[in-house]
Amino acid sequence: MSLHSVCVRFHIALELIGARWTGAVIHMIFKGSHRYADLKAAVPGINDTMLARRLRELESAGIVERRVLPTSPVRVEYHLTEMGEELRPALDELVTWAHKWIPLPEQEPGEPGEPEEPPAAGPEAQPRPA
Repeated sequence: MSLHSVCVRFHIALELIGARWTGAVIHMIFKGSHRYADLKAAVPGINDTMLARRLRELESAGIVERRVLPTSPVRVEYHLTEMGEELRPALDELVTWAHKWIPLPEQEPGEPGEPEEPPAAGPEAQPRPA
């Protein structure tokens, strides 16, 4: 494998995961938000068009699976594939790094406050979905 091949793969992966709101969408699916409305409510600033686009991109890339449940009314859920689940350690490390190095933006009065805690260390600290 040439050095050029590694760089191309890294660049493609970073562009996919680094697109605006993509990491946040994946992170919220890790945390158990599987329905469109739950994801939209959990990701500040995302609109319907961008959420739908990001979910389609993640589905096309094989990271997210769209499941249509045969209920009345029909219910749609989004779940991570095996490929998507394998992003968990990388995103957990990014959260830890961000808590150490990235300052919180100034909050407006009345905004929800406390930031999320960084993940506990080690794979045993992360619950695995059933």
